[in-house]
Amino acid sequence: MPTKKVTDENFDTEVMKSQKPTIVDFWAEWCGPCKQIGPILEEISEEMSNEITIAKHNIDEEPNTPTKFGVRGIPTMLLFKSGELKATKVGATTKSNIVSWIKENI
Repeated sequence: MPTKKVTDENFDTEVMKSQKPTIVDFWAEWCGPCKQIGPILEEISEEMSNEITIAKHNIDEEPNTPTKFGVRGIPTMLLFKSGELKATKVGATTKSNIVSWIKENI
């Protein structure tokens, strides 16, 4: 399952009310490290589709949600479960790091 695009408008429905834990990747077109982890998140999204949903949120197009959650630098990944923020990971890292972070928190 490819990553889902979330906006300020659908954030509540797609993330907070999601049945599955959801990771939101806050990113921007001009951010090199964001582009670096993009394909990694696509892979994880396919491999772990039964356990987790991965969504992408463009901070330039949709600035309200990142502000609400105090996102200061990008890439920032926030893991939500049952409508609550469970974990935060800032910066680009390896696929294995992201996968273990997910498994620790879902």
